[in-house]
Amino acid sequence: MAAATRTNIETIRYYENIGLMPEPRRGENGYRLYGAPAHRRLKFILRGRELGFRIEELKSLLSLVDEGGYSCGQIQTLTVQHLESVRAKIDDLLRLEQTLASMSAQCEGGEIPECPIIDALFAEDGIGTD
Repeated sequence: MAAATRTNIETIRYYENIGLMPEPRRGENGYRLYGAPAHRRLKFILRGRELGFRIEELKSLLSLVDEGGYSCGQIQTLTVQHLESVRAKIDDLLRLEQTLASMSAQCEGGEIPECPIIDALFAEDGIGTD
């Protein structure tokens, strides 16, 4: 399954250990045996991680799926909450970009050991003040 999904074996084992993936059955040789449902579930997890869902969020989604009684509204609620989190991160990154751009614009890049970037990093209010 690791090769088929291009996933590290240790990642799959980690997902098993934390309960995202069920413990697989084993062959007589002790090897893990994964069927189509396990492949589908792993692809769901991997896609969710690509979209930035945290482990806890994926556990919530998969719990609803495993129980079988979920509604589209429940899934939408969890997705909208995640979207709000993503938007907050984007806002934080935009503020960080502005701060770094402002700091780097103040630097002439010369050969002297005095640097406004270092000064700003040492300043108590250096980040997030722009």
